[in-house]
Amino acid sequence: MRTSPEPVVIIGGGQSGLAAAHAALAARLRPIVLHGGAEPVGSWPAYYDSLTLFSPARYSALPGMAFDGGDPDRYPTRDEAVDYLRRYAGSVDAEIRTRVRVTAVRPRPGGGYLVRTDTGEELAAAGVVAASGSFGNPYLPALPGRPDYAGEVRHVADYRRPDPYAGKRVVVVGAGNSAIQVAHELAPRATVTLATRAPVRFLPQRIRGRDLHYWLDVTGADRMPRWLLTRLIQHAAVLDTGVYRDALASGLLTRREMFTAFTPDGVTWSDGATEPVDAVIFATGYRPDVGYLAPVGALRRGVPAHAGGLSTTHPGLAYLGIEFQRSFSSNTLRGVGRDATHVVAALAEYVSSGGRRWRRGSRQPTTAGASVQRS
Repeated sequence: MRTSPEPVVIIGGGQSGLAAAHAALAARLRPIVLHGGAEPVGSWPAYYDSLTLFSPARYSALPGMAFDGGDPDRYPTRDEAVDYLRRYAGSVDAEIRTRVRVTAVRPRPGGGYLVRTDTGEELAAAGVVAASGSFGNPYLPALPGRPDYAGEVRHVADYRRPDPYAGKRVVVVGAGNSAIQVAHELAPRATVTLATRAPVRFLPQRIRGRDLHYWLDVTGADRMPRWLLTRLIQHAAVLDTGVYRDALASGLLTRREMFTAFTPDGVTWSDGATEPVDAVIFATGYRPDVGYLAPVGALRRGVPAHAGGLSTTHPGLAYLGIEFQRSFSSNTLRGVGRDATHVVAALAEYVSSGGRRWRRGSRQPTTAGASVQRS
């Protein structure tokens, strides 16, 4: 017997939405998943071809299904992640509607929500989980001279493979994993400069013969509360076996301070020097893709106002897949299940109380910044 005849609507059918559906079923709620893509595998098919997870297969599973199919210590490829999510979606006994985009969410008098889709349908929902991720909202910084630049500008979300850049001069902007991976992949075929605002920081991929994620797990650091984690981690760091550090040391990759402006044929560096450049690829992160919540006032500066994934503005509204939502692993395959259990427990309490009880988190409300849903 379920706690409410009305469904909990989950917006997004990627890893976060599927984890939410799994948790909702365990909480005796009735989830309906609305996903804009052709199949419920999130944004994974659109990532660049060579992408691999940063965490081994043994640490990369959603609740209830192991990431099998080979060596548990391997780093699964993009296509393996897609296949895993496809199988996971098939194992979840929930209604999943694909090719359905949510255009607006509005509260109902007395509690609950109406969820409007691009087909004009309105669904009555006892609660809502915004699990639409961030891949649809890549962040491109505004820089002087951009309209006059004649070269190619794209976000890493639109990058697929290095072949089109053979023989070209390319600047990759960013100091995180994606920036380094793409720059390193391009380097044998193109002249590549990595543009960052600070020196690149590295974390060893393996420590004492074990992957870093083993130590994150056994020490509990992977589950460290967000408020404490953000005090300890101030800057992005790149997971590295030594390959990327060596590429910078050897000159295969060149790193410069972030350029200050575009010129018609290139960029102006921080020291005033100009350089012709054929293409600039920004690996500058994403912002939560939740524009459908703007009309109801659930966002602050365009991003969710929440505490641990629970809305601080609207009871019965929860979020999943936000970077550092509750822990280091919040927006990853290995960690989103814990967050799903947390927010769905609050939703179940809200639904069973008839909308009278809503947890707002034990820490100060936060707003989400850049986010990438991977590994």
